[in-house]
Amino acid sequence: MLSTNLEMMQKARKEGYAIPAINTQGGNFDIIWAICKAAEEMNSPIILAHYVSTGAFSGHDWFVEVAKWCANKVSVPVSIHLDHGDSFDRCMKALKLGFTSLMIDGSTLPIEENAAMTQKVIDVANSFEVPVEAEIGELLRLEAGIVQENKNTANPEDVKKFLSLCQPDTLAIGIGNAHGYYQGEPDIRLDVLEEVATFTDLPFVLHGCTGMSEETIKEAIKLGVSKINFGTEIRYKYVEHYQEGLETLDHQAHSWKLSQYASTKLMDDVKHIIELSGSAGKA
Repeated sequence: MLSTNLEMMQKARKEGYAIPAINTQGGNFDIIWAICKAAEEMNSPIILAHYVSTGAFSGHDWFVEVAKWCANKVSVPVSIHLDHGDSFDRCMKALKLGFTSLMIDGSTLPIEENAAMTQKVIDVANSFEVPVEAEIGELLRLEAGIVQENKNTANPEDVKKFLSLCQPDTLAIGIGNAHGYYQGEPDIRLDVLEEVATFTDLPFVLHGCTGMSEETIKEAIKLGVSKINFGTEIRYKYVEHYQEGLETLDHQAHSWKLSQYASTKLMDDVKHIIELSGSAGKA
Protein backbone atom coordinates (compact mmCIF):
# COMPACT_ATOMS: atom_id res chain seq x y z
CA MET A 1 0.00 0.00 0.00
CA LEU A 2 1.21 3.48 -0.83
CA SER A 3 2.69 5.32 2.15
CA THR A 4 5.15 8.02 3.17
CA ASN A 5 6.87 5.60 5.58
CA LEU A 6 7.71 8.52 7.90
CA GLU A 7 5.94 7.01 10.91
CA MET A 8 7.59 3.69 10.13
CA MET A 9 11.04 5.33 10.10
CA GLN A 10 10.33 7.11 13.37
CA LYS A 11 9.26 3.77 14.85
CA ALA A 12 12.40 2.14 13.43
CA ARG A 13 14.54 4.85 15.07
CA LYS A 14 13.04 4.06 18.46
CA GLU A 15 13.13 0.29 18.12
CA GLY A 16 16.56 -0.11 16.52
CA TYR A 17 16.01 -1.27 12.95
CA ALA A 18 15.98 0.38 9.52
CA ILE A 19 13.83 0.42 6.40
CA PRO A 20 15.55 -0.46 3.12
CA ALA A 21 15.46 2.08 0.30
CA ILE A 22 16.31 0.39 -2.98
CA ASN A 23 17.08 2.12 -6.25
CA THR A 24 14.72 1.06 -9.02
CA GLN A 25 16.71 2.04 -12.11
CA GLY A 26 14.25 4.65 -13.29
CA GLY A 27 11.09 2.60 -13.35
CA ASN A 28 12.28 -0.90 -14.24
CA PHE A 29 9.21 -3.04 -13.59
CA ASP A 30 11.24 -6.20 -12.94
CA ILE A 31 13.14 -4.46 -10.13
CA ILE A 32 10.18 -2.60 -8.62
CA TRP A 33 8.01 -5.71 -8.59
CA ALA A 34 10.79 -7.82 -7.05
CA ILE A 35 11.21 -5.24 -4.27
CA CYS A 36 7.49 -5.08 -3.52
CA LYS A 37 6.98 -8.86 -3.59
CA ALA A 38 10.00 -9.48 -1.38
CA ALA A 39 8.75 -6.88 1.11
CA GLU A 40 5.31 -8.50 1.11
CA GLU A 41 6.76 -11.96 1.80
CA MET A 42 8.96 -10.57 4.58
CA ASN A 43 6.19 -8.33 5.98
CA SER A 44 8.53 -5.33 5.79
CA PRO A 45 7.96 -1.69 4.95
CA ILE A 46 10.00 -0.72 1.89
CA ILE A 47 11.10 2.39 -0.02
CA LEU A 48 11.30 2.60 -3.82
CA ALA A 49 14.08 5.07 -4.57
CA HIS A 50 14.42 7.01 -7.81
CA TYR A 51 17.41 8.90 -9.18
CA VAL A 52 16.69 11.64 -11.68
CA SER A 53 19.39 10.38 -14.06
CA THR A 54 17.99 6.85 -14.20
CA GLY A 55 14.52 8.15 -15.03
CA ALA A 56 15.70 9.84 -18.20
CA PHE A 57 14.88 6.79 -20.34
CA SER A 58 11.48 5.75 -19.03
CA GLY A 59 10.26 9.11 -17.74
CA HIS A 60 9.69 10.15 -14.14
CA ASP A 61 5.92 9.92 -14.53
CA TRP A 62 6.30 6.34 -15.77
CA PHE A 63 8.26 5.45 -12.66
CA VAL A 64 5.61 6.93 -10.36
CA GLU A 65 2.74 5.16 -12.09
CA VAL A 66 4.52 1.78 -12.11
CA ALA A 67 5.58 2.24 -8.47
CA LYS A 68 2.02 3.15 -7.43
CA TRP A 69 0.60 0.12 -9.25
CA CYS A 70 3.07 -2.23 -7.59
CA ALA A 71 2.68 -0.60 -4.16
CA ASN A 72 -1.08 -1.00 -4.26
CA LYS A 73 -0.77 -4.71 -5.09
CA VAL A 74 0.87 -5.46 -1.73
CA SER A 75 -0.28 -4.92 1.84
CA VAL A 76 2.98 -3.56 3.32
CA PRO A 77 3.80 0.17 3.40
CA VAL A 78 5.64 1.25 0.24
CA SER A 79 6.88 4.80 -0.29
CA ILE A 80 8.01 6.41 -3.54
CA HIS A 81 11.15 8.39 -2.84
CA LEU A 82 13.05 10.98 -4.85
CA ASP A 83 16.72 10.38 -4.08
CA HIS A 84 19.19 13.29 -4.27
CA GLY A 85 16.80 15.90 -5.59
CA ASP A 86 19.18 18.67 -6.59
CA SER A 87 16.93 21.73 -6.51
CA PHE A 88 13.69 23.18 -5.19
CA ASP A 89 12.17 22.96 -8.68
CA ARG A 90 13.13 19.30 -9.03
CA CYS A 91 11.49 18.46 -5.72
CA MET A 92 8.32 20.38 -6.64
CA LYS A 93 8.02 18.48 -9.92
CA ALA A 94 8.39 15.22 -8.03
CA LEU A 95 5.74 16.31 -5.53
CA LYS A 96 3.30 17.06 -8.38
CA LEU A 97 4.00 13.67 -9.95
CA GLY A 98 2.98 11.90 -6.75
CA PHE A 99 6.20 11.03 -4.97
CA THR A 100 5.40 10.35 -1.32
CA SER A 101 8.91 11.14 -0.03
CA LEU A 102 11.50 13.70 -1.11
CA MET A 103 15.21 14.17 -0.61
CA ILE A 104 16.68 17.61 -1.17
CA ASP A 105 20.45 17.37 -1.47
CA GLY A 106 22.16 20.68 -0.85
CA SER A 107 25.26 19.07 0.60
CA THR A 108 27.60 20.77 -1.90
CA LEU A 109 26.45 24.19 -0.68
CA PRO A 110 27.56 26.19 2.36
CA ILE A 111 25.56 25.24 5.46
CA GLU A 112 23.36 28.35 5.41
CA GLU A 113 22.45 27.92 1.73
CA ASN A 114 21.84 24.20 2.15
CA ALA A 115 19.55 24.85 5.12
CA ALA A 116 17.65 27.63 3.33
CA MET A 117 16.95 25.48 0.26
CA THR A 118 16.07 22.50 2.45
CA GLN A 119 13.59 24.49 4.53
CA LYS A 120 11.99 25.91 1.39
CA VAL A 121 11.26 22.36 0.22
CA ILE A 122 10.08 21.34 3.69
CA ASP A 123 7.61 24.22 3.90
CA VAL A 124 5.83 23.07 0.74
CA ALA A 125 6.19 19.30 1.02
CA ASN A 126 5.09 19.08 4.64
CA SER A 127 1.93 21.00 3.80
CA PHE A 128 1.05 18.00 1.62
CA GLU A 129 2.15 15.60 4.39
CA VAL A 130 5.17 14.50 2.37
CA PRO A 131 8.35 14.06 4.44
CA VAL A 132 11.71 15.52 3.46
CA GLU A 133 15.18 14.02 3.83
CA ALA A 134 18.12 16.43 4.03
CA GLU A 135 21.83 15.82 3.62
CA ILE A 136 24.92 17.35 5.14
CA GLY A 137 28.35 16.08 4.13
CA GLU A 138 28.58 15.51 0.38
CA LEU A 139 28.58 11.89 -0.80
CA LEU A 140 31.12 11.06 -3.48
CA ARG A 141 30.27 8.88 -6.45
CA LEU A 142 32.91 6.22 -6.95
CA GLU A 143 33.57 5.84 -10.65
CA ALA A 144 36.59 4.28 -12.35
CA GLY A 145 39.80 5.80 -11.08
CA ILE A 146 38.27 7.59 -8.09
CA VAL A 147 39.54 6.25 -4.80
CA GLN A 148 39.01 9.11 -2.34
CA GLU A 149 36.08 8.04 -0.20
CA ASN A 150 36.49 9.87 3.08
CA LYS A 151 36.38 13.58 2.27
CA ASN A 152 32.71 13.91 3.07
CA THR A 153 32.73 13.38 6.84
CA ALA A 154 30.47 15.96 8.44
CA ASN A 155 31.49 17.89 11.54
CA PRO A 156 28.86 17.31 14.29
CA GLU A 157 28.96 21.02 15.12
CA ASP A 158 28.05 21.78 11.50
CA VAL A 159 25.19 19.31 11.75
CA LYS A 160 23.97 21.07 14.89
CA LYS A 161 24.11 24.43 13.12
CA PHE A 162 22.31 23.00 10.09
CA LEU A 163 19.49 21.65 12.27
CA SER A 164 19.13 25.02 13.98
CA LEU A 165 18.34 26.51 10.57
CA CYS A 166 15.98 23.89 9.13
CA GLN A 167 13.72 21.08 10.31
CA PRO A 168 13.93 18.02 8.03
CA ASP A 169 12.07 14.81 8.80
CA THR A 170 15.11 12.58 8.25
CA LEU A 171 18.81 13.30 7.88
CA ALA A 172 21.62 11.82 5.80
CA ILE A 173 25.05 12.57 7.27
CA GLY A 174 28.33 12.10 5.45
CA ILE A 175 30.45 9.69 7.50
CA GLY A 176 32.95 8.44 4.90
CA ASN A 177 30.32 6.65 2.80
CA ALA A 178 29.97 6.92 -0.97
CA HIS A 179 27.93 5.70 -3.94
CA GLY A 180 29.27 2.85 -6.04
CA TYR A 181 31.78 0.14 -5.22
CA TYR A 182 34.35 1.07 -2.58
CA GLN A 183 38.04 0.82 -3.35
CA GLY A 184 39.06 -1.31 -0.39
CA GLU A 185 37.51 -1.10 3.09
CA PRO A 186 35.88 2.31 3.64
CA ASP A 187 36.59 4.23 6.83
CA ILE A 188 33.06 4.74 8.11
CA ARG A 189 32.99 7.23 10.98
CA LEU A 190 30.32 5.84 13.27
CA ASP A 191 31.58 8.16 16.00
CA VAL A 192 30.06 11.05 14.05
CA LEU A 193 26.62 9.41 14.16
CA GLU A 194 27.09 8.69 17.84
CA GLU A 195 27.83 12.35 18.60
CA VAL A 196 25.00 13.70 16.46
CA ALA A 197 22.60 11.31 18.21
CA THR A 198 23.31 13.16 21.47
CA PHE A 199 21.46 16.26 20.24
CA THR A 200 18.81 14.97 17.81
CA ASP A 201 16.50 11.97 17.61
CA LEU A 202 15.80 12.40 13.88
CA PRO A 203 15.88 9.15 11.91
CA PHE A 204 19.29 8.97 10.19
CA VAL A 205 19.83 7.77 6.62
CA LEU A 206 22.86 5.77 5.50
CA HIS A 207 23.68 6.09 1.81
CA GLY A 208 26.20 3.98 -0.07
CA CYS A 209 25.58 0.66 1.68
CA THR A 210 26.72 -1.52 -1.22
CA GLY A 211 30.10 -2.99 -0.27
CA MET A 212 29.95 -1.70 3.29
CA SER A 213 30.44 -4.44 5.86
CA GLU A 214 27.26 -5.82 7.35
CA GLU A 215 28.73 -5.32 10.82
CA THR A 216 29.19 -1.59 10.12
CA ILE A 217 25.63 -1.28 8.81
CA LYS A 218 24.23 -3.02 11.89
CA GLU A 219 26.25 -0.77 14.20
CA ALA A 220 25.00 2.30 12.32
CA ILE A 221 21.41 1.13 12.78
CA LYS A 222 22.02 0.85 16.52
CA LEU A 223 23.13 4.49 16.47
CA GLY A 224 19.92 5.74 14.87
CA VAL A 225 20.10 4.92 11.16
CA SER A 226 16.51 4.18 10.18
CA LYS A 227 16.86 4.03 6.38
CA ILE A 228 19.59 2.15 4.52
CA ASN A 229 20.13 2.77 0.79
CA PHE A 230 21.14 0.16 -1.76
CA GLY A 231 21.54 0.87 -5.46
CA THR A 232 24.74 -0.46 -7.00
CA GLU A 233 24.33 -4.00 -5.64
CA ILE A 234 20.78 -4.30 -6.90
CA ARG A 235 21.48 -3.11 -10.43
CA TYR A 236 24.45 -5.45 -10.81
CA LYS A 237 22.54 -8.39 -9.37
CA TYR A 238 19.64 -7.76 -11.75
CA VAL A 239 21.91 -7.78 -14.79
CA GLU A 240 23.64 -10.94 -13.53
CA HIS A 241 20.31 -12.71 -13.14
CA TYR A 242 19.13 -11.57 -16.56
CA GLN A 243 22.38 -12.80 -18.13
CA GLU A 244 21.97 -16.12 -16.36
CA GLY A 245 18.48 -16.39 -17.81
CA LEU A 246 19.78 -15.68 -21.30
CA GLU A 247 22.32 -18.47 -20.94
CA THR A 248 20.23 -21.13 -19.19
CA LEU A 249 16.56 -20.70 -20.12
CA ASP A 250 14.81 -22.03 -23.17
CA HIS A 251 13.42 -18.51 -23.51
CA GLN A 252 12.84 -18.56 -27.30
CA ALA A 253 13.37 -14.79 -27.24
CA HIS A 254 10.36 -14.23 -24.98
CA SER A 255 11.56 -11.21 -23.02
CA TRP A 256 8.88 -11.70 -20.37
CA LYS A 257 10.42 -15.06 -19.47
CA LEU A 258 13.79 -13.40 -18.94
CA SER A 259 12.19 -10.59 -16.94
CA GLN A 260 10.26 -13.03 -14.79
CA TYR A 261 13.40 -15.07 -14.14
CA ALA A 262 15.55 -12.04 -13.22
CA SER A 263 12.81 -10.46 -11.08
CA THR A 264 12.18 -13.68 -9.14
CA LYS A 265 15.90 -14.22 -8.53
CA LEU A 266 16.30 -10.60 -7.42
CA MET A 267 13.75 -11.13 -4.68
CA ASP A 268 16.30 -13.16 -2.72
CA ASP A 269 18.78 -10.27 -2.87
CA VAL A 270 16.12 -7.87 -1.60
CA LYS A 271 15.17 -10.28 1.17
CA HIS A 272 18.78 -10.37 2.32
CA ILE A 273 18.80 -6.57 2.57
CA ILE A 274 15.54 -6.67 4.54
CA GLU A 275 17.05 -9.20 6.94
CA LEU A 276 20.14 -6.99 7.32
CA SER A 277 17.97 -3.97 8.10
CA GLY A 278 15.99 -5.77 10.77
CA SER A 279 12.68 -4.67 9.23
CA ALA A 280 11.25 -8.14 8.57
CA GLY A 281 7.93 -8.52 10.37
CA LYS A 282 7.71 -4.78 11.13
CA ALA A 283 5.04 -3.75 8.62
